[in-house]
Amino acid sequence: MATIVVIDDRVTGRNILTRLARSVEEGIQVHAFASPSEALTRMTSDLSPDLVITDFNMPEMDGATLIGKIRAHDRLADVPIVVITVYEDKEFRYRALEAGATDFLLSPVDHLEFRARARNLLSLRRQRQMLARRAAELEMALQERSGALAQIEDAVSVLLDRLPVAISTTDERGRILFVNRAYEALFGVERAQILGRPLIEVHGEEFATRHGVLDAKVRESGQPLLVPRFDTMLGATGLRWLAVTKGLLAERPGGPERVVTVALDISELKVAETQEGVAARHDPLTGLETLPWFRERLEQTIARARRRNELFALLHLDLDRFKGVNEAFGEETGDKLLRAVARRLSSRLRETDRIARLRSDEFVILQTEISRPDDAAELCRRLGEAFAEPFHADGQEIHLSASIGVTLFPTDGRTAETLLKNADLAMYRAKASGRDAYRFFAREMNLAARRAVTLERELRQALAADQFLVYYQPQMELKTRRIVGVEALVRWNHPHRGLLRPGEFIRMAEEIGLIAPLTAWVLQTACAQHRRWLDRGLGPLQLSVNLSPVQFRERGVELLIERVLKETGLSPHQLDVELTENAIIEHSQTALASLRYLHQLGVSLSLDDFGTGYSSLAYVKRLPVRRLKIDQSFVQNLEHSVNDEVIVRAIINLGHSLGLTVIAEGVETAGQLARLEEFGCDEVQGDFLSPPLSAGEFEQRMLDNRWF
Repeated sequence: MATIVVIDDRVTGRNILTRLARSVEEGIQVHAFASPSEALTRMTSDLSPDLVITDFNMPEMDGATLIGKIRAHDRLADVPIVVITVYEDKEFRYRALEAGATDFLLSPVDHLEFRARARNLLSLRRQRQMLARRAAELEMALQERSGALAQIEDAVSVLLDRLPVAISTTDERGRILFVNRAYEALFGVERAQILGRPLIEVHGEEFATRHGVLDAKVRESGQPLLVPRFDTMLGATGLRWLAVTKGLLAERPGGPERVVTVALDISELKVAETQEGVAARHDPLTGLETLPWFRERLEQTIARARRRNELFALLHLDLDRFKGVNEAFGEETGDKLLRAVARRLSSRLRETDRIARLRSDEFVILQTEISRPDDAAELCRRLGEAFAEPFHADGQEIHLSASIGVTLFPTDGRTAETLLKNADLAMYRAKASGRDAYRFFAREMNLAARRAVTLERELRQALAADQFLVYYQPQMELKTRRIVGVEALVRWNHPHRGLLRPGEFIRMAEEIGLIAPLTAWVLQTACAQHRRWLDRGLGPLQLSVNLSPVQFRERGVELLIERVLKETGLSPHQLDVELTENAIIEHSQTALASLRYLHQLGVSLSLDDFGTGYSSLAYVKRLPVRRLKIDQSFVQNLEHSVNDEVIVRAIINLGHSLGLTVIAEGVETAGQLARLEEFGCDEVQGDFLSPPLSAGEFEQRMLDNRWF
């Protein structure tokens, strides 16, 4: 018998949630509390809930604080927690999820959605408890029969094969090492044919990518996924809904880390949910499909279109200025208008098209069986004609119009989430163009899209055709006026557009996965050139090379640097790596590990663009950096802006208080140089000293000692 705890300081909300909780299953026990503290006291003493439903905004303590205290108790660490909130701001969702919430619902709560999610979470809870009991039984058997290892292994295999959940194990390379019978049945595979093969070969790229990301997260954190992830797959019997959790299986300290995945098929619960009545599928106001039912159909359409290489369109229609209609004529009249709009829109659709009410005065339409984008444009024109005649409600003649956004599969996106987002964006572009119009997601941005496609193609060709160059900009020590360093800057010698600066192509290189090979080439080229200069007696100089934040998503960049240094014969102490604050903060664990490795190796580290990111003193103190680099945006206005002067002084003082060297970039005038020297800045670089130069030009300048 399941137990649900409801926490809400409002009597009405508490009563509604209690009634809903009791309707989830027969015989369910519900304990309702107005006080979070009282609920916490009971749960940590004599009350063991299987599910907690709590309001977020409570005067005594908010939902995030309550969840954190619940998760602090070992006995309650894995209890599912659903947060109810009227806030749609993502910040509240993130706070709840970061504290350990399993899921959240917006108030007022949709009754059918509440029951479905509660059933799913309770079912997953039971499966976890059953697995825990079976694991405990197995542990006892292991202790009693420690000498019969072969028999125990057989027992484990039999036990796992009898469990009604799909279980699999993968190694660090994504290869499948074990599956049970439930896995074979769910995915329609035979273990003898898939063991040892990568996920991508067995289940395709999308499946392998999704699970590869989750596996990496488990390995990096060393913690299981306490919050289940919901997934869909197209099996032999159609679309299946899965609740997935993962954990780490380390055979011995320092041994290979294997990830165990447990997938529970909850498709029958989904079917049972829809069988509760037509109301589960249809919006009570307009009679149109509800969004959850529409999304399920959209997922099925995507799977079918992917197999058959078909085209379809997704339309997002929003009534223009409908809020003013509600304010002028009242919500009752507004509801009648929405019903009339729904009838007219439906009359313009084919039997194969689907329409759902997204929210309030917004609708989504799925147009299948089309052969070209113009078919979607024709539907937009038909829908626009639905508003040519006025609507009548309560004796009022009301004129309406609509803005429509269109996105296409597969050209604009290949997932339901992407398509819905793109259609929404296109709709807002239609509104921005004056309303009563339609816009295609791709066509609205076709110029930028074509440029991006062209740039991507040219970038891939450029790397293979050796079109990139490395330019060098000197760095001067202010006290001695000596050149003490040089920064390597990549340039693209475009065959048609000439010499391009990084701002014109680096972002695209990051997006399409070329930043790693491009950085490796720049590092190799610059280190080899620097070694040649040192051999010719030009120096001593320190070489600075920039690294992209993208390269800190995973470990490995430090190994690249170590390899290049060995190949070129350059000492680690002669290399300075420049990186931005965001590169560290966005990927703090992996980034800090890489930086510490480089620091121990002897490589110098500089914090680039300082002052434009988080600029957290706590982060600066934690980092093994040698230099702070003042962003050029502060230097450019140094002679005319008091605020920038204050910022520059503060950065210099901060750097010196931490024992760091401070360098200013973008110095373009003698006045800027004088001010920086007055403030005690250590080093400078910029066009006033010298613009970036080719290797030959830089070498000649060094020999001639011609600067300024």
